Amino acid sequence: MSQEDAEVKTLGAALLRAAERGPSHGLRFLDRRERETFVTWPEVLKGALKVCAGLRALGIEPGDRVGLVFPTSPAFFDGFFGACLAGAVPVPLYPPVRLGRIDEYHKRTAAMLRAASARVVLADARVRRVLGETVALAALELGCLGPESLPAGDAPPVRVTEDALALVQFSSGTTVAPKPVALSHRAVLAQTRLIKQAIMDSWPESDALQHTGVCWLPLYHDMGLIGCVFPALLHPSTLTLIGPEVFVTRPATWLRALSTYGGTISPAPNFAYALCVDRIKDEQMAGVDLSSWRVAMNGAEPVAPATLRRFVERFAKWGLRPEALTPVYGLSEASLAVTFTPFRRPFMTRRFDRDALATGVIQEAADGAELASLGLPLPGFELQLRTPERAPLPEGRVGRLWIRGPSLMDGYLGRPEATAATFDGGWLDTGDLGFLWEGELYLTGRAKDVLILRGRNYAPHEVEQSVDAVAGARTGCAAAASWVPEGADHEALALFVEHREDATTAQVEALPAAAADAVRAAAGLSCDLVVALPPGTLPRTSSGKIRRAEALKRYLDGALTPPKKVTPVHIAGVLARSGLAWLRSR
Repeated sequence: MSQEDAEVKTLGAALLRAAERGPSHGLRFLDRRERETFVTWPEVLKGALKVCAGLRALGIEPGDRVGLVFPTSPAFFDGFFGACLAGAVPVPLYPPVRLGRIDEYHKRTAAMLRAASARVVLADARVRRVLGETVALAALELGCLGPESLPAGDAPPVRVTEDALALVQFSSGTTVAPKPVALSHRAVLAQTRLIKQAIMDSWPESDALQHTGVCWLPLYHDMGLIGCVFPALLHPSTLTLIGPEVFVTRPATWLRALSTYGGTISPAPNFAYALCVDRIKDEQMAGVDLSSWRVAMNGAEPVAPATLRRFVERFAKWGLRPEALTPVYGLSEASLAVTFTPFRRPFMTRRFDRDALATGVIQEAADGAELASLGLPLPGFELQLRTPERAPLPEGRVGRLWIRGPSLMDGYLGRPEATAATFDGGWLDTGDLGFLWEGELYLTGRAKDVLILRGRNYAPHEVEQSVDAVAGARTGCAAAASWVPEGADHEALALFVEHREDATTAQVEALPAAAADAVRAAAGLSCDLVVALPPGTLPRTSSGKIRRAEALKRYLDGALTPPKKVTPVHIAGVLARSGLAWLRSR
């Protein structure tokens, strides 16, 4: 770490330093038509200073939490860094993108605002039109405002220490309600430096890699904000940003941006790579060159070896390097990354005996379950696998993963009992199950999501990934769960699979039997229940992860229903209810 880097103690200081270096770098925003808007770091600072003064004039004090609900746009950064400069703590939250689930959105977002003890929410003008019920349920002291609606002020930035909170990042909440993760400036900058140093150590002969990030990930998620934005800020360099809604509807936009701007670093969850393989047509790749893409990190959800291979094979003719695919592991409570697959090395997978895995003992087998290595711990991080009683396990045994490192959270905000249950002498319980093999990390699933069948443990993602290739199945949209049916004497396996929008009637009707056959062939397990669902039915976290236990609960309660159809009448109703709720909250 350079002396100059070491002197930067807070995110506000990082922005000030980036702005001092001039207008050569900043943030590039691409819209649906791939038109760009470029905002330099000095311009980001100018917008943030205005919001900082406005927040202080509003009465925001150092340490107060400020909710942020914005799409990917310059306004998000005005709000985020404006809160930082005011000594406040930004709480990035996802905007309401699924109007068919708007009631669920209001309840979930209001609960997060209450958990963070937010005093005010800053939001995009379009978003504010539907946030009325959220604001009313959250009972915000200062309501919901746009950055342009803040009172005028001229108060200067507030100095805070590196131990002050930098932001509140909510955990994914796949098995429980999202918890408010309290991250200090010290933690997020330690994480940022680890990412930056890992790349610099791997390519010491060139610094070009640090100038060409491309990101479509949501800014309310740690992989997008901490993993992409903060390294570009600290260097400083230029980052190209695409809205997640643009990527999902037009995934070729991502790859074209990598080609157009010479992108070298761009992370994504596993489903994104599968979506590109399934949805991008050759004609959309005309003139694309992916040879500059050196680091295509794959994390935030289980990594499917078959998806890695399909992606490399599909896009090799456009210059994609096989060694670019880089499985990684991290979590919100660690600020983000914990392990990286070594750069410049092709991703590595191994096959392990399924029966041995189910009993927690590791044996390699030619026809076993294929798992991808997630690499080695980043400098300063330690890994330990433990029994349920917290006794350490040797290499080659499946256990609960505990970690220790320089960028761990302070704790869960306002939840001392949950914090105490998660920490043990500086070690943090990740809640993930896995093992070490030849020093590298392999995961087998979430402890609370594990499939228990006749006394043995199985990873749900192997079951779910096996149906991706089934005709009519929606890629990455399956949920496996086990339970003991009423009156039964053993566990049963349930599989819920969303069908594609364009699936034929025949494909939908055949999907349950075809999915059961695929699971039997890939994982050697028999499904007791397979349910085909309309697109969008499975419950998800704010970061898009499927909530398996919640899907099973809703099915058993008769409440696993598709989202409401969004019609003009429905939209009008949402806006009307939002307006009334806003008036009641005044």
